[in-house]
Amino acid sequence: MIIYQVYPRSFQDSNNDGIGDLAGIEMKLDYIKSLNVDAIWISPFFKSPMVDFGYDVSDYRDVDPIFGNMDDFKSLLAAAKTHEIGVIVDMVISHTSEEHPWFKDSRLGRNGKSNWYLWASPQPDGSPPNNWVSVFGGPAWRWDAERRQYYFHSFFSSQPDLNMHNPEVQNQVLSDMRFWLDMGVSGFRFDACNHVFQDLQLRSNPPREDVSNALHPYGFQVHVYDQAQPEMLPFLEKIRVLLDEYGAFSLAEVGGHDAIKLMGQYTEPGRLHSAYSFSLMQPDSSAQRVRDVITELEANIPYPNAPCYALSNHDKPRVATRWANGRDRADTAKEMLALLFAMRGDVCMYQGEELGLPQADVPFDRIQDPFGKSFWPKFKGRDGCRTPMPWTGGSHGGFSVSEPWLPVTDEHRALNVSDQEADPDSVLNFYRQVIAVRRASPALEKGHIELLEAPHAVLAFRRSCDEQQLVCLFNMDVIEHVVQCAPYSGMLLGRRVTLDQHSVTLGVNGFCILQEK
Repeated sequence: MIIYQVYPRSFQDSNNDGIGDLAGIEMKLDYIKSLNVDAIWISPFFKSPMVDFGYDVSDYRDVDPIFGNMDDFKSLLAAAKTHEIGVIVDMVISHTSEEHPWFKDSRLGRNGKSNWYLWASPQPDGSPPNNWVSVFGGPAWRWDAERRQYYFHSFFSSQPDLNMHNPEVQNQVLSDMRFWLDMGVSGFRFDACNHVFQDLQLRSNPPREDVSNALHPYGFQVHVYDQAQPEMLPFLEKIRVLLDEYGAFSLAEVGGHDAIKLMGQYTEPGRLHSAYSFSLMQPDSSAQRVRDVITELEANIPYPNAPCYALSNHDKPRVATRWANGRDRADTAKEMLALLFAMRGDVCMYQGEELGLPQADVPFDRIQDPFGKSFWPKFKGRDGCRTPMPWTGGSHGGFSVSEPWLPVTDEHRALNVSDQEADPDSVLNFYRQVIAVRRASPALEKGHIELLEAPHAVLAFRRSCDEQQLVCLFNMDVIEHVVQCAPYSGMLLGRRVTLDQHSVTLGVNGFCILQEK
């Protein structure tokens, strides 16, 4: 499965209010079809106060007016089906908005929903029940004067966590999923899967030994009790039973301190189909880091089960900047696209990754992300990867005729879709070449992966199946490297590479996929 992530606020504005919408996505389905992907994952478009830009849901069965209405979604769904593109909906099941009717009822003890969220009484001195802290900074407990208890929030205080231990809550979440499945969606991407359950004994987390890289207190703890609880596993099995009724697909986002192990547990038979983590969205771009991730994934998600690989998304700096290390931006983007599509398993690619977009530099007075406002300038938030898609070199990159919610930088306008379509050497046209190679290669589509010996800065692995044997080499360094290789019959794909009978010379950003004899 090859999935293209669409961040709807920033994809295409159809009504010129400066914010992307569902009708805008439909306008660009021909472009998405040209990318040769299987499905689009659309980040949340549910009704929301937008404190966390849609990840704070106030109604799971309605479209927020900034994105359009339900008719717009049905029209998009029908058009995507005509284009043979699946639509994957982003389900946020760990928490809601404080404006959700469920939470309003829960804080007042109405309509049987008193226990639908994670409430706890204060300690005798009035302090919170334990030491849990929020992902976005500060205590994870907020006092509610009406109820005279604290409620737990993994993220912003306006995003109270559901009590998923409650069978009624589980059944409601499953019912809301069925609502979208009945409409015809292809499946779900499940947000923040490791945050769905917490320890009901409310035990405090132990301290982390090395806190040198911690941005704020969340990084000072080992998150043993506020996430990744074993109760998640039987709930995933309930989800899978529902999905199998419709032949629907599922993708988990998994974070936390032991994310790859959780990915393995969450994708065991009878649970979710695939999962990705942030393991390759970190600053470390070394060959050893990628080898370690592949090794761990293969140990936890053995063949024929498949992980999902992702190098960028709406929460992390774009890979063309994050892994450039002073190298050329376009060459880095091309190498990383080749790496992504050479991996074993599903692939998730973020909008603009096919253009080689770098991380945008958004000035402080245009920052929208509260996370960035809180920790500027040490952390500039997530807006730099969320700026609008540049479709043309014109005003606002052809995204809108109005001032967009985030600026389109000059650097991004220069990398617009229209110009790249016309340039045979563009990152976009290279992307099309890469995906065509993957689609035509049984070893890349369905084969095993085996890590190979190579110089420390070169990532080397074999992709193999009965029909085909391929060797994939990637220079992750900032200098040239020579790799000794076995006999090969040809090169399927490569850049900045020199071949002879017994060795391969990989220049900076050099890579190749060789057909073995």
